[in-house]
Amino acid sequence: MDLGKIISKSFSYPFRNIKNLLVLFILFILISVIPIGVIYDNKYLLALGVISFFLFILLAPGYLFSFVKIGLNESALFPSLSFGNRIYDSLRVLVLRMAYMIVPTLVFFIVWSTLGVSGINSLSNMEIHTFLWNIGLSLVILLVIYLLFEILLFFAKARLAYLNSLSEALKVNMVIGDIRKIGIFNIVKWLVFMGVLVIVASVVSGWIIAIPYVGFIVYIGIFIPILESIGNYSLGLLYSNIVDDKSLNWSETEYLP
Repeated sequence: MDLGKIISKSFSYPFRNIKNLLVLFILFILISVIPIGVIYDNKYLLALGVISFFLFILLAPGYLFSFVKIGLNESALFPSLSFGNRIYDSLRVLVLRMAYMIVPTLVFFIVWSTLGVSGINSLSNMEIHTFLWNIGLSLVILLVIYLLFEILLFFAKARLAYLNSLSEALKVNMVIGDIRKIGIFNIVKWLVFMGVLVIVASVVSGWIIAIPYVGFIVYIGIFIPILESIGNYSLGLLYSNIVDDKSLNWSETEYLP
């Protein structure tokens, strides 16, 4: 499937039957309870917010992961809120993220212990140019490493959706092999699309949040879930280009028409 079809299918997907996204809207609205409780200094809202946050962590990652599965199978179905499956998938996705963020975290501490400390010493000695150079170089190194492993994580998640195996998704060499099969140029085009989507979303979100009282709720509860569904579904569609058997580990009974 070429990028044009991926984009058109991804954008139309959430709006085919938007009522089925109600579950996702509710999950994202739940996490808005904490800032509301802080704003109004309400301990009951804060307690509810903490509970809601843990529900979100247990359900939302797995629910969003389902969009990757659906896109991978080039289906137009929607995830159902099967608590057991969503929690199981959420835990696997969280483990996958933690595993892929080990290297960026280690690099952060190494860079900070060398260039960061050196930069602070330069600042104390009024060596402004050296300080700016060290801090700038540190930020560039950290950003490059983080983005590299974030991209690997995207396709590790797609591999997990396809093979339904956490151990397979943790094989970085196999994930890199998948990336080569898809094609670096195709991935760059997809990343550009995602980047443009984020930029446009950032501009639009500024207008939405500016709406008194309801703007923040609309942004958290509706706008972000739609963007997340588009992004995860498009990832599944992109990965489907190298999938031989799309029926592998796929059961339509878990999804809604």
